[in-house]
Amino acid sequence: MKKCHIAYLACTAALLGTGLGAAPPVAAHTVHVVHPGESIQKAVDAARPGDTVLLTHGTFHESVDVSTPGLTLRGMGRGTVLEPQAGASTGTAPSTGSGAAKTGKAVNSCAAGGNGICVVGTKDRGVDGVTVASLTVTGFAKTGLYATEADGLTVRRVTAVKNGVWGIATEHSVHGLFRDNTARDNGDAGLFLANTVKEEQGATDTEGTVVEHNRLEGNRIGVTVRRLRNLTLAGNHLTGNCAGVFVVGDENKPKAGFVTVRDNRIERNNKSCPKTARLDALQGTGIVLTGAEDSLVTHNVIKDNVGKSPLSGGIVLFKSFVGTTSDRNRISGNLLRGNSPDLVNTDTGKGNVFEGNSCRSSKPAGLC
Repeated sequence: MKKCHIAYLACTAALLGTGLGAAPPVAAHTVHVVHPGESIQKAVDAARPGDTVLLTHGTFHESVDVSTPGLTLRGMGRGTVLEPQAGASTGTAPSTGSGAAKTGKAVNSCAAGGNGICVVGTKDRGVDGVTVASLTVTGFAKTGLYATEADGLTVRRVTAVKNGVWGIATEHSVHGLFRDNTARDNGDAGLFLANTVKEEQGATDTEGTVVEHNRLEGNRIGVTVRRLRNLTLAGNHLTGNCAGVFVVGDENKPKAGFVTVRDNRIERNNKSCPKTARLDALQGTGIVLTGAEDSLVTHNVIKDNVGKSPLSGGIVLFKSFVGTTSDRNRISGNLLRGNSPDLVNTDTGKGNVFEGNSCRSSKPAGLC
């Protein structure tokens, strides 16, 4: 890769320095431009914190491991596409170990395990301040974009389509921002955020992760928040999934909770999905809280979610499958129409409040 393609920001900083003698020095961050047929991994491995790897329009047949803090991996819109290379490994599960070696050939890396873009740190060495933006990830056996041990991850204008498990997923991560993304027709959740998948432990604090203005369509579940606390879902559009939003806890302590679900539009999530080992069949579900506490569901528009699942309904408060109750949740000020029914409470927990909702049907009666 030629210097003239990758160092224009450094040159600009030098020119400014010569023209303005009194100006403070400007850090030189390099832009590494990658074209289809060139190696994204090679550019990522060459990058330093603060650099940008810019992918041009076209299709790249590659998976990528990112372990450099402060890196921006950016495409030029939906026309920048990452797909698996022919014969790529499908792996068994996303790795939670370290990133790929500098050769990009680590056999056990996350990318080699059937994932598209992997932002991967460790407990001892997190990967902070990474941005992934303006590109499409599609056709990967596991996850389009997967992150673990990431602090301050930003994912913007990413389109994750037809990946085998999740569109965009994180574990063990805090301070995340997921904005203006599209996740469509993925095998499980379009957006999946969890403390951990492989271990049993209580919910962890995301320290203010925000999921906003995303479109989730045609997935099994639009957004899953699993065993997390202190997170906001706002202004998203969820349609055509089997279920819109799941906030999920279990018997571990602390419970999932302090999740705010507000100002979302959740409609016609009537796709039918069969029962799994962990969950009943899904159809016609807007928002489910199960095993959660101290959460707020407010000012959402929830329409025409119709199905025959035990979890069907506009907003459903459901006792978890391991017997954990939901407590002190507030469902208020939502507009619900045409769901079957609009509000459902099958939980036996304490302190849950339904108030000020505009709705016409509930189970049991009297919640509207």
